Amino acid sequence: MNVLTIGGAMVDTIVTIASDKIEQVKMRNAESSFLLLEEGHKTEAEEIASSCGGGAVNAAVTAARLGHQTSIIAKIGRDAKGEIILNRLRAEGIDVSWIAVDESEPTGSSVIISSHERNAAVFTYRGANTKVEAEDLPPEAFAGRDLVYVANLSNESAKHYPLVVGRAKAAGALLAVNPGIRQLTARFDDFWHNLKHIDILCVNRAEAQTLMPHLLQSFGEGGAPLVPKDDVPVPPLAKRGLRSGGYEMSLAKFLGALIELGVGVIVLTDGANGAFIARGRELHYRTAQHVVAAATTGAGDAFSATFACYLTDTKDPARALSAAAVNAASVVKFIDTQTGLLDRLALEQEIERASAAAPLFSFSI
Repeated sequence: MNVLTIGGAMVDTIVTIASDKIEQVKMRNAESSFLLLEEGHKTEAEEIASSCGGGAVNAAVTAARLGHQTSIIAKIGRDAKGEIILNRLRAEGIDVSWIAVDESEPTGSSVIISSHERNAAVFTYRGANTKVEAEDLPPEAFAGRDLVYVANLSNESAKHYPLVVGRAKAAGALLAVNPGIRQLTARFDDFWHNLKHIDILCVNRAEAQTLMPHLLQSFGEGGAPLVPKDDVPVPPLAKRGLRSGGYEMSLAKFLGALIELGVGVIVLTDGANGAFIARGRELHYRTAQHVVAAATTGAGDAFSATFACYLTDTKDPARALSAAAVNAASVVKFIDTQTGLLDRLALEQEIERASAAAPLFSFSI
């Protein structure tokens, strides 16, 4: 299978801090939490490490380790960080011939602060990631692809999203999209008008709730709850639904609306509460793997890219969901975004071991 990933390329500096060295504040009603850094004060770190990241890089490494022929479109600066990314990709056997170099901006970088529940706070400088131009997206880069996976497009680069969609569909590829918040807000019109072309849409709960106000205009709020079969437990998100701006929409109605608008398959992740996939009138849910987390950064990329690769390759959404959950769980055991990514054989073996502990449930929507 031939895969092309498009999006961000970053060098991450990951700072791990013991829970007793930094304060955490949780908001009772806002579902938010904060790590407090004291001004003028040095905080002792357990570890400071550096690794490659970014949505396109993480997805490319995921696909390559699953045994797929993989290429990447991204933009880096002409600097040492850019060379680090190129060397990492080459080491994974990934084609880097479509990576562009910007002469004015440095390679994107981030500082990741991980403590307490390891749900990291991230400081990010997107740099060259914001400078993707139309000439960086030539038709020949898309030719012969079975899957085009589009990760978050940064700032001005997001204006080329319609071009990416057009190139992917013209090449006959399946299109998987894992959009960032900016694409769902500042660049929403481009996203909305191309919704019907998306074969696989991957969003987390926060991104889903960002989409919700636009769906309300056509479909209204509320909606019927999920009806479980037999004694199947109802997942937390299915009980509470999605909430935004004082409005609520049931999970079933939200997913049904996107399907009605033309999306082929929707993946909705809810962190430690598991994940849903919807296709047609079928909905599958899988609980999250219970592991000791070193960091959650990169888990979403691993989940989405694994699901897209498996579904394109096997045409089995339930198997793809299990593979995605297992690979994402493996990633969070490590502080960086790629060490935990499994190869195909290891992933298949782990799926079999994990199936009893984290069963798959099905619903109708």
